[in-house]
Amino acid sequence: MELLKRLSASGRRLLLGVVVTAFAVVASACDTNVGPQDYLSPEGPVARKADGLWDLTFGIAVAIFVIVEALLVYTIIRFRRRPGREAAQFHGNTKLEVILTLIPTLILAGLAVPTVKAIADLSDKPEGALNVTVTAKQFWWQYEYPDAGVVTANEMHVPTGQPVYLTLEGADVIHSFWIPKLTGKQDVVPGRKNNMYFVADRPGTYWGQCTEFCGLSHANMRLRVIAQEPADFEQWLAEQQEPAAGTVSGAAAQGQEIFMGTCVNCHAIGGTEARGTTGPDLTHFASRETFAGSMFRNTPDNLKRWIDNPPGVKPGAQMPDYGLSAQEIDAVVAFLQTLK
Repeated sequence: MELLKRLSASGRRLLLGVVVTAFAVVASACDTNVGPQDYLSPEGPVARKADGLWDLTFGIAVAIFVIVEALLVYTIIRFRRRPGREAAQFHGNTKLEVILTLIPTLILAGLAVPTVKAIADLSDKPEGALNVTVTAKQFWWQYEYPDAGVVTANEMHVPTGQPVYLTLEGADVIHSFWIPKLTGKQDVVPGRKNNMYFVADRPGTYWGQCTEFCGLSHANMRLRVIAQEPADFEQWLAEQQEPAAGTVSGAAAQGQEIFMGTCVNCHAIGGTEARGTTGPDLTHFASRETFAGSMFRNTPDNLKRWIDNPPGVKPGAQMPDYGLSAQEIDAVVAFLQTLK
């Protein structure tokens, strides 16, 4: 209390601000409602290995911080300048300088051992892995299952308990693939193939993100990994191997005609003459929960907004505005909703 009385009004406000900030930091650390991209809550063996390295490194860093700060405070008090005595100096003390250089060198060398081991463990392709080729484009993700002949976009379906081996390729600029709860980051570089793998422990939806700035909609280049029980995944894969829905009528038929006259150069639909590769494969588009880099929920209203003006709702989007009328847009949406 005596100390508070001696502080000025500005000093008391500063002290109050420090206390409130510290309390907020501590309180936020106690939050149990983790976000969808919380990398400190791993849900797969690959992510857990990385998290173990983080825990080890953070623990050592905290111990070093406490020891160094304690020594600093002790030194400031013990060797401070006093009446009749100059402050002690250690400059030029070769023995002390060697010790202070050797200690961090040994710590870093010790940390290198588990780090290199983890990198080596995660570099080999695991046995029985599901192969998926990931192609990054501005601003969405293409997923190809080469062993099954299936191509989809933005939402990657995988079985639980089975390694998923990714071959990462870039189509335009450098991107970076990251699913925080399942694995670490891996750059996607045009003209080069990178690889990584992960395993999902349990069914669920895992959110991811491009983490390398790649243009205006970099922040909107999201992704989703949908982990399913093996039987459910096999059913999904079998459904994806089927061609798109057959004969359509009414507004959907009109929308199909517009689509075939406008969109076939960019999009593909299995079982039709649409075989474009610039944009996402739309064979089973209506079965997806999101679109446009997982930015929008797959609803009729969102589809209408998107088709009406793609660059307007997603900056930098490569899909052009074809100037369709409201009636034509409604018809195209009706057709897209039949692609299940």
